[in-house]
Amino acid sequence: MSASVFIDGAAGTTGLEIRERLEGRDGLSLVLLDEARRKDREARREALNDADFVILCLPDDAAREAVALIDNPRTRVIDASSAHRVADGWTYGFPELGFDVANARLVSNPGCYPTGFLALVAPLVRAGLVPADWPLSVNAVSGYSGGGKALIERFEGDPTLAYRDYGFGLAHKHLPEMQRHAGLAHTPIFAPMVVNALRGMVVEVPLPLALLPARPTRAAILDALSAAFAGSPIVTVHGDQPDELLVRQGAAGTDRLDLYVFAGPDGAQARLVACLDNLGKGASGAAVQSLNLMAGLDPLAGLNL
Repeated sequence: MSASVFIDGAAGTTGLEIRERLEGRDGLSLVLLDEARRKDREARREALNDADFVILCLPDDAAREAVALIDNPRTRVIDASSAHRVADGWTYGFPELGFDVANARLVSNPGCYPTGFLALVAPLVRAGLVPADWPLSVNAVSGYSGGGKALIERFEGDPTLAYRDYGFGLAHKHLPEMQRHAGLAHTPIFAPMVVNALRGMVVEVPLPLALLPARPTRAAILDALSAAFAGSPIVTVHGDQPDELLVRQGAAGTDRLDLYVFAGPDGAQARLVACLDNLGKGASGAAVQSLNLMAGLDPLAGLNL
């Protein structure tokens, strides 16, 4: 018997990718609303309550409203917005970090930037290599698809636009989940940027190894990351130090998450780097992975590895 899935917001960037991944899958059937009914409140209420699984690809306020429309304890929800990422009663959708997604009823899909940050930092805090009260910063570059239709249209409509620096109010919506799920006492300083590529992401955390109380070596950091993600078919911890990491225009989508640790010859400083697809492990791929786990299906079905 197949499980029914309703994607609320299937016309958006993330929703479209999720639908493409799920169409024709064994064990799943999509609940679809035609164009005339997809924004009708009562039609949505019916679909939200009839489906076994709901994936919300909506703005934050609309996602909260959709959850409020579900009036039964049976329907299980994956919310791709940032509305519930630090909310009580919700499980964070990053199973590689130990969150029990398979048995959860309510799952919040991680943000794209936090996915890279948490993969790099959470294992080090847990291992005692980085103190929970250490003042961290994170720099990140994303493809413009992460900004949704408006930013896609802006970049693709203006061939002179190459780079967008933003987040100068130091209150980016991804910061609460970065702090909460890394177990940090302080909010990191976050410097996000967008470049003229549809998809792709590089997230970087600089660390002054010689100043940390534990004085960890590059090898110790690699060991901690490797232990945290041992056996993962999605997350790879690389032992080499390539000369460059690139984001390419027209790159194919991927659900991989690649982690690197760069250090100078004296080992006093390090740059921790995560490479991912902001629409893959950073969005639609993570949602599909969570659905697979919650539905008891092949965890890697529908993923591009």
